[in-house]
Amino acid sequence: MTHQMTVSPDFAPDAVASWYIFNTWLQKQLDENIHLELFNDFESQRQAIFNDQIDIIYANPFDAAVLIREKGFTALVRPVGKQDEVVVAVSAQNPAACIEDLAPGLRLASTDDPDVHLVGMILLEPADINADNIERKIVDSYVIVAKQLLRNEAEVGFFLKEAFDSLSNFTKEQLKVLVESQISIIHHMLLVGPRLADKQVQIRDCMLQMADDPKGQGVLDSLGFTGWEMIEAEDAEFMIDLMDTLG
Repeated sequence: MTHQMTVSPDFAPDAVASWYIFNTWLQKQLDENIHLELFNDFESQRQAIFNDQIDIIYANPFDAAVLIREKGFTALVRPVGKQDEVVVAVSAQNPAACIEDLAPGLRLASTDDPDVHLVGMILLEPADINADNIERKIVDSYVIVAKQLLRNEAEVGFFLKEAFDSLSNFTKEQLKVLVESQISIIHHMLLVGPRLADKQVQIRDCMLQMADDPKGQGVLDSLGFTGWEMIEAEDAEFMIDLMDTLG
């Protein structure tokens, strides 16, 4: 039987090859056939989740809620020291120096990454900006969010901090960060579905020991991770409850 793995579509474009290498490494560790399917957008990935086509997923916090509470997935591990923080940025030419300098009616560029958009909108609240008084432009990637700002096709953009940091220096020099979230407890995590329930312990152990294996360390380096750490069920539930509260 071939199992299917996927990754939240908000990863940096240059990480595609790294996730394929990770998948190959994991197959060898488990002696299981695992096919990596990467989706271009959240909607098509969620459709695959809804259709019970996914067995392993590196998921964002928002989708983790559905996977755990509705699809019977179990959260196993999370990357060490990786939190999902959000950057709100404008063009360097924009006169705004802080969130309060913004005004309702602006054009907002963001991906359809739900947790990033949720936190980003909270960060805009000091300017009395909400979903009813902006024009939202949903694009396919954070690179395109940056292009929207540089082309003056949007005044404000939301970025996953990790994605913002991965932009080229040339691009970042043309942008200005107005605020960065400091929530600290929202993060991506690796989850396993019901069809791999009997492999949960083995998969968790593989992840936790990955940095001890020279090939595993190489894969971690290519992903920009230092290692994995265990996530307890109550920690995952707390994060999901927080996302519900923020929403």
